Amino acid sequence: MSARVEHLVTSGTFSLDGQTFDVDNNVWIVGDDEQVVVIDAPHDVEAIAAAVGDRRLLAVVCTHAHDDHVRQAPALAARFSTDAHPVPVLLHPADREVWELTHEGVPTTDLANGEVVTVAGTDLHVLHTPGHTPGAVSLYAPELATVFTGDTLFAGGPGATGRSFSSFATIVDSIRDVLFELPPETRVHTGHGDDTTIGDESPHLQEWVDRGH
Repeated sequence: MSARVEHLVTSGTFSLDGQTFDVDNNVWIVGDDEQVVVIDAPHDVEAIAAAVGDRRLLAVVCTHAHDDHVRQAPALAARFSTDAHPVPVLLHPADREVWELTHEGVPTTDLANGEVVTVAGTDLHVLHTPGHTPGAVSLYAPELATVFTGDTLFAGGPGATGRSFSSFATIVDSIRDVLFELPPETRVHTGHGDDTTIGDESPHLQEWVDRGH
């Protein structure tokens, strides 16, 4: 029996380049009745911890290091860590500089392109999809026909690239060369807002390129 996907929305702020915005963030919990991983831990550690409940938390996986996706990651990991089973915070090393803006000096465990995170017998394949940030990743679960894209791909286009550490050309490459290679029926669970599918978004790539970031 494969893992299931649970969804939580928490609200808070996103701050970068001297500006702050109110945001709602998706939190994705993947697992079964015994063990889970949490994909992004943004604003409300109590709400996320309650959703995990008494299950074993294997890891907190960060799709990228913007503060509205990682603010509670160290606290959540600490909440469920034991001496026998410490909970790692997994982050692509290319996002370390962004991470330091929120969690200066706090260690993370490197997450590599092609790595597989396994939970409840289900594999999450790490896809490096930079552009929104240098170390942005997506997590593809073939058994669930699902990909978790963070802020790389949304319903209606790519994530924002008008701020520090971002590149529109790079995010377009990531979407075209990595995400749009996935099966069209793959459901896209995003960092903010509604789900979509690869097949619904892929016909619109040139429109996004033409409009720019």
